[in-house]
Amino acid sequence: MMVLGMMDALSLHALALFCALRTTLAANNYHCNGPLVSALPPTSFKSSSSSSDSQSPYFAKLNRRDGGGGWAPERTDRLRWLQVDLRERVEVTAVATQGRFGSPDWVTSYMLLYSDTGRAWKQFRQEDNIGTFPGNTNSDGVVHHKLSHSIRTRFLRFLPMDWSPGGWMGLRVEVYGCAYKSDVADFNGRSSLLYRFNQKSTSTVKDVISLRFKSQRADGVLVHGEGQRGDYITLELHKGRLALHINLGFFHFVEMCGSLCSFIIATALQLETFPGNTNSDGVVHHKLSHSIRTRFLRFLPMDWSPGGWMGLRVEVYGCAYKSDVADFNGRSSLLYRFNQKSTSTVKDVISLRFKSQRADGVLVHGEGQRGDYITLELHKGRLALHINLDDAKTHPSSGHVSVFLGGLLDDQHWHSVLIERFNKQINFTVDRLTKHVRTGGLDDSLEVDYELSFGGIPLPGKPGTFLRKNFHGCMENLYYNGVNIIDLAKRRKPQIYSVVSMENDTGVLSYKEHLPVTEILVGDTNRSGSEAIYRIGSLHCYGDRFLWNAASFYQESSYLHFPTLQAELSVDISLYFKTTAPSGVFLENLGTKDFIRLELSAPSVVTFTFDVGNGPVVLTVKSHVPLNDKQWHYVRAERNVREASLQVDQLPLRFLEAPSEGHTHLQLNSQLFIGGTASRQRGFLGCIRSLNINGMTLDLEERAKMTPGVSSGCPGHCSSQNSLCRNRGKCIEKSSGYVCDCTHSAYGGPNCKKEVSVSFESGSSVTYTFQEPFSVMRNHSRQSSAIFAQSSNSRESIAFSFVTTQTPAMLLTVNTYHQQYMAIILTHNGSLQIWYRLNREKDPDIFMPTSLNLANGELHRVQIHREGRDMYVQIDKDTNLKYSLSTDKELITIRSLTLGKVTGRAGVDEEVLLAGSRGFIGCLSSVQFNHLAPLKAAILNRGSSLVNVLGNLVESNCGELADKSSSRSLSDSADTGSRGKKLTNAQNDSAVIGGLIAAVVLITLCAVAVMTRFLYRHRHDRTRQMAPVKEKDHQPRPELRYRAELDLHSAMRDSRKEYFI
Repeated sequence: MMVLGMMDALSLHALALFCALRTTLAANNYHCNGPLVSALPPTSFKSSSSSSDSQSPYFAKLNRRDGGGGWAPERTDRLRWLQVDLRERVEVTAVATQGRFGSPDWVTSYMLLYSDTGRAWKQFRQEDNIGTFPGNTNSDGVVHHKLSHSIRTRFLRFLPMDWSPGGWMGLRVEVYGCAYKSDVADFNGRSSLLYRFNQKSTSTVKDVISLRFKSQRADGVLVHGEGQRGDYITLELHKGRLALHINLGFFHFVEMCGSLCSFIIATALQLETFPGNTNSDGVVHHKLSHSIRTRFLRFLPMDWSPGGWMGLRVEVYGCAYKSDVADFNGRSSLLYRFNQKSTSTVKDVISLRFKSQRADGVLVHGEGQRGDYITLELHKGRLALHINLDDAKTHPSSGHVSVFLGGLLDDQHWHSVLIERFNKQINFTVDRLTKHVRTGGLDDSLEVDYELSFGGIPLPGKPGTFLRKNFHGCMENLYYNGVNIIDLAKRRKPQIYSVVSMENDTGVLSYKEHLPVTEILVGDTNRSGSEAIYRIGSLHCYGDRFLWNAASFYQESSYLHFPTLQAELSVDISLYFKTTAPSGVFLENLGTKDFIRLELSAPSVVTFTFDVGNGPVVLTVKSHVPLNDKQWHYVRAERNVREASLQVDQLPLRFLEAPSEGHTHLQLNSQLFIGGTASRQRGFLGCIRSLNINGMTLDLEERAKMTPGVSSGCPGHCSSQNSLCRNRGKCIEKSSGYVCDCTHSAYGGPNCKKEVSVSFESGSSVTYTFQEPFSVMRNHSRQSSAIFAQSSNSRESIAFSFVTTQTPAMLLTVNTYHQQYMAIILTHNGSLQIWYRLNREKDPDIFMPTSLNLANGELHRVQIHREGRDMYVQIDKDTNLKYSLSTDKELITIRSLTLGKVTGRAGVDEEVLLAGSRGFIGCLSSVQFNHLAPLKAAILNRGSSLVNVLGNLVESNCGELADKSSSRSLSDSADTGSRGKKLTNAQNDSAVIGGLIAAVVLITLCAVAVMTRFLYRHRHDRTRQMAPVKEKDHQPRPELRYRAELDLHSAMRDSRKEYFI
């Protein structure tokens, strides 16, 4: 249960709940102490063993005397337990035990475990952290234990810890509680609940919100409420972590957490108030209940002098925080050598703090020759502790235990770890969550030879080689049995030395944009003995020809056949399909008895069925919308000896664990049928593409060429739900593929994702004139409507990236025929300003979203969207703000848009004129103004009357260079670009000079002729390509459109139609 407590006034108009809400009636609020075991059937009882049939677990009901009078395990059983299945999830409040009737057998102490599934168990612990319950002293007395807190569970397991000194274990049990009552709501991602207050708004000084939720999606809003004065509260999932946002006017709070949210949020929101002063000179001390490690403190006055005002003088007491931190780069580890050949311990304490962004990596490892080992590692964002205390040769795996704890620990936040072992008892703590486990086997000691390693597992005899993935991150205060490991390393003690892997890093230049290679940087070269060797291999060009490898099935009796599926122990199948038929089999492979089948069993249901000899296993995924909608849908099915899963599009993954006993091998002997079955019934009608089985893509097109009723390829690429053409690109269907028309986009490339960037020198500018439409408009008859559609609403969407070190600077300005303008400039200190003058009679609106210096030679992304009075501004990924203009007037009849230097204009404010006169020196990339791409138009439409270019304007990749090396200055990037140009053009210099000397007169005449022809042809092409610029339909939620309009990231360049091959 998670409880959020908030102090101070929170003013809200309505509260919305967006995720699965479950309200629960606490056990102590109603009668909940009824017996739950007495009426259970025999199948509800299980045990690790039974000494005889008359002492089976079914006879373990309280006060029962038949059979052997209770349950007793075999004397040779080392893992003794009695399990009760309560048939449904219930609330348990108490337990009771008895010994075995008429015998000297009883249990004197036991542990209680509980589980919802019967597989993953948790130990019940009392509030005083005691994990064992006192048991019986005779065979017939009943010992009751009321639980300190109720538990909600289906399965209970009793683990005897000690027993009668004159007999053996004997047990009869009863469990008390009641049915678990809860209200559950299911949210499909498209709905929400609104809770309306009785009055217009509500103002509270204390709020408590509680809920339980489960989800397979990493993002989603659970609770939200806001008020007109700016108060708000939002609880949301963000990348799998809970984020809580609260604003009380003067106090804004944000907290994010992972697996321990109930503790973190409750702690963070207990805004405890301290009694203050009663006069102006008295000193009031408060000793904190626990120390805090921090750099910043903020004092929030809650009340003040009744006869005066607030006044405050403060002092803070503490000391310097001492910690030893080691940074692990994923290729190194620390080794702690023992003084003797091996060490044998019965007690170990390992403590550390760590943070990492990698989900996998070994933190601690030690092992001995007889088979003992201890390993602490990150595995998929969880901490795993593996310990073995037994001789692996004489008792293999009997003393092994593995414990997993935590989740989302790869979040670059500090996490605390404590491992305490005494004999076989282990306490494993991560942050504030502890698990208590006990190892099996005969031995109590841990024998480790030579050394412990931290950060990796070096391979003996092979220096610099590691067995598993190393830890990549930071460790702090690393202690092993009281020894400060990091401190020893810092003092270069002989017990500690480091191991560094000698890596062979191989990089693949996967895209043509990576070429030519002009520079190679090698780091970590200051160490003695370090060296680097590089080699650039030959160029190979290829593509994924199987991405659209598809087949169309026209007859229900037709199919494609392939060799028998190799799926004895595991199989992984993925495909895309498109159909209008209500059902059909995607693939089927049969054996003598075993089989595997994947099919569309109903218009909205995909079914994965297989049989390995234990009976058919069926997994189904049901969609809330029909899947036979002639759209592409993705299916992935996987099966191995441990589990099976089925995924359809972005619907929740269906998962099923394999039974612990039974057959595991899938025996198939017939051909693999695609699009049909061996019986030629229930065949598939439609298209299947990109069929991948166990990492290999089947060539459907080649088989379809020789199969009746099936044809190669599949029309309708552009109807895919996945966006094939990005950033306003338009998908155009072709017979064997598609084309992305990037005409209306600021981007280029095959999928309209390639960056367009231009270097501006001193005095350079690009002015786009709106007197007539530019190249995206196709004929003059539609010019007028297109122009005024551009300004028919008080709405602008602007996006661009820039790199510069110059201040002040003019980035972009737009002016109208009515002396209105908007401008985006950099001031003297490098901060960004946005100017709007929409009313000539009033002062302009000026906004400064950030005070940071953006003229720092790094790439910055600016995105602005205005809708009436509301303006949304996003700068890079850090700044995301909303402003209100003084008027909702529109920019009436836009005259021009200018990038860079602007000459003097009437009605423009002095600071904007100054920035305009200085212009812009640097790099501008991917400029978009509503539906226009002025920078791209300047490159493609030189000579057009619509585009006026002053100064030297050169298309370059300066934006990409700055993005890849943001720490370099603009001059560094420019130097790198120029070096690249020299490399690529050096071979041409001598030829050009020789040609000029040989034929200077002829070249001059030819240049005049070529220029005349080029201008005429370019003008002709531009006229043919004209098309009207259309305004998008109005949407009621400007912030939603803001996010859609500003989805313009990624690389950008060319703009003509580009073909996907």
